[in-house]
Amino acid sequence: MTYDGKHPPIRYDEGCLAAHALNLVGDRWALLVVRELIFAPKRFGMLRAGLPGISASVLNGRLAQLQAAGILSHDRRLGIYALTPAGQGLLPVLQALCRWALTVPGHDPSRFISPSALMISMGVTGVGHDAMPAQGGFDFGTEAFEMRLQATGPATMAVERPEAPFVLHGSGNALAAAVYGRVPLAAMTTIRVEGDAAAAQDFVDLFNLRPMAG
Repeated sequence: MTYDGKHPPIRYDEGCLAAHALNLVGDRWALLVVRELIFAPKRFGMLRAGLPGISASVLNGRLAQLQAAGILSHDRRLGIYALTPAGQGLLPVLQALCRWALTVPGHDPSRFISPSALMISMGVTGVGHDAMPAQGGFDFGTEAFEMRLQATGPATMAVERPEAPFVLHGSGNALAAAVYGRVPLAAMTTIRVEGDAAAAQDFVDLFNLRPMAG
């Protein structure tokens, strides 16, 4: 089916709500483009950095489709793409996919992990924190985040510079290994811990890649 650049393609001619959703975000890469924008607006180059397997032409096509579907907006003057409220509403969908992925075999955490991908996964693999909220910072070089653990689970926001008791510095894969691996932070050479190292270790110990009860 051809795409005219103005209207999202109709691939499933059904009245099913799931089919309607897949007509909007079911194309390859579409949800991963949303993933990269879930915490902050980005320019084209940064989007590609978070999606190393996508070509420029395919990314342009997905951005146009998502814009036509009302899922993202494009500020042509600044060259920035941002999610609309409808696009932000897909965060629970991405989180649900992460939870489901924990229950099926074949996940390979050694493959590329973008900063946004790690932050979303941590949002569904961390336990609730009933005492004083724990807070940590994550600096990937080009992107940075603060995460606060609360009784309801982790809450994440993109920041220019994390202000937290500790900040972990490294690539997406290095910090994923720090969070989910079994090697103590003090023994890792691929990351840098700034601030309270003990608090950092206590923080990452609250995450794992096993399905959470309930």
